[in-house]
Amino acid sequence: MTKIKFGTDGWRAIIAEDFTVENVARVSVAVADWVLKKHPGNKRIVLGHDCRFAGELFADTCARVFVSRGIEVHLAKGFVSTPMVSLGAQRVKADMGVILTASHNPPSYNGYKLKGIHGGPLVPEEVQEVEDMIPDAHDLDLSTIDLGKARKDGLLCTIDLEDMYVEHVEKSFDMKAIRTCGMRWGYDAMYGAGQNVVRRLLPQATLLHCNYDPSFQGQAPEPIHKNLTEFSELIKKGGIDCGLATDGDADRIGLYNGRGEFIDSHHIILLLIHYLVKYKKFTGKVVVAVSTTPKVKKLCEHYGLEYQVTKIGFKWICGIMITEDVLLGGEESGGIAIKGHIPERDGIWMGLTIWEFMAMSGKTLDELIAEVYAIVGAFAYERNDLHISEALKQDVLTACKENRYTAFGDLAVRSVETIDGYKYHFDGEQWLMIRASGTEPVLRCYAESGTMEGARAILAACQRTIGA
Repeated sequence: MTKIKFGTDGWRAIIAEDFTVENVARVSVAVADWVLKKHPGNKRIVLGHDCRFAGELFADTCARVFVSRGIEVHLAKGFVSTPMVSLGAQRVKADMGVILTASHNPPSYNGYKLKGIHGGPLVPEEVQEVEDMIPDAHDLDLSTIDLGKARKDGLLCTIDLEDMYVEHVEKSFDMKAIRTCGMRWGYDAMYGAGQNVVRRLLPQATLLHCNYDPSFQGQAPEPIHKNLTEFSELIKKGGIDCGLATDGDADRIGLYNGRGEFIDSHHIILLLIHYLVKYKKFTGKVVVAVSTTPKVKKLCEHYGLEYQVTKIGFKWICGIMITEDVLLGGEESGGIAIKGHIPERDGIWMGLTIWEFMAMSGKTLDELIAEVYAIVGAFAYERNDLHISEALKQDVLTACKENRYTAFGDLAVRSVETIDGYKYHFDGEQWLMIRASGTEPVLRCYAESGTMEGARAILAACQRTIGA
C-alpha cells in the first residue's frame, strides 16, 4: 500500500510505479466520498486530463469511480489545460474539478489536481480532508462499471472545455488589437495542453512544439530558460517581438522579449500590476508567495494597493482570492492569476494580457519594463535547483532552522523571513531564499540583486556556504 500525499499542488508520482490505475482509483474514491459528504443535492464533477502518457486511461478510471457513486461526470473532450478544467468547474457549478496532470514535472510523472466550484485550487484544509479519506485499497471492480450505461443514464457527458475557454478569451480581450497591431507573436507549448487554444486564437503566431508528444522529447515542460533555449534561439533570429511559453498543463508562464532574453515571473507580475492599475484603472489587493521580489511591495505602495505575502503554493493565494477583492495573485514559479478571470494560474491568460498591453500601448516589452523600473528600480533574479543528497538537504534545512547562517560570502544577513523556507535579506535590496521543493526532490535557492552578475554571485556564495 502506497501512502498518497498531496504536495504543494496536487499528488504527483511516476507513471507505472506509484501513479497506477489502482492508486488513481483510491484517490478517486476519496474524492467521491468527500463530494458526497460535503455537498448536498445533485453531485457533479468536471474531469479532464492533459497531454501526458495514459491520460485517457486514468480519466476513464476516475470516471468509473465517480459514476459508481452516482456522481454526474462532465468529461472533457480531448486533452485540456488546468485553467480549462477550473473554468469548467466554475461554469457548470461542479462540486469538484479534477485534472490529471503533473504540470511541469518530467514526462515520467503524472498527477492529480483538485479544483473547487470557485474555479481555482481546492483550499488547503479541504485538500487535507480528501487526503485523509484515501483508503488503503478500494473495493471496486472497475471492469464491471459500464460507462456506456452511465451515458444513457445521464451520469456521464462530454464537455467541450476548449470551446468554452476560447469563447471566454474572445469576450475578455481586445483580440482584434492583438491580432492586427503589427507586432509578431511567438508561442512554445512545450508539447503541453495549451497548443490547440493558442493555434485557434492566434493562427498567425510562430508556433513551436505545438504537437502531441507525451514524451515531451525527454524534457520537463517547465517554462524556465534552461528548458527553452530552442525557443530563445528562434526569437533571436528575428521576426518575433514577444515570445510566450507555457508548461505541460498551461497554468505557468514563461516570457521572452524580442531579443530572445528570458523575462522572469517577478517582472511579469510587476508588468501586470502596472497595466491593470495605471492603464485599465483596476483596483484590489495584491497577494504573492514569499519567494516573490519585494519590488512588488514597492509598486503596491506606489499605487496605494494592499499587499500580502503567503506560503508557496497557489492554493494559499486562491483561498484569499475567493474571499477578498484581489487584483493579482502570483508566484515566482510562473503561476499568476488576475481579476476578471478565475482565481487560478493561467499562463495563456497572462500572456494575452501582456500582449494586449503591448498592442494597446504600441510599446515593446523592454519599454514597458522601463516604465516599471522608473517606479521600483532595476533588478535581476536567478534560481538554482540543487539536486543534492537527502542527507545534505536535511543538514542545510536544520542549519537554516537553527539560524546558523549569518552571512553568505561577503553578504551579512540583516533579517530572515520564515513564512515558507528561509529568505535572507542583505543590504542593497538583495536577498537569498533557501527552500525544499514541495513537488520535486530538490533544494531551491533563489536570489535577487541589482544585476544578473550580482544574483549569480549570491547563488555561488550560497553553494559554497552550504557545501553543495
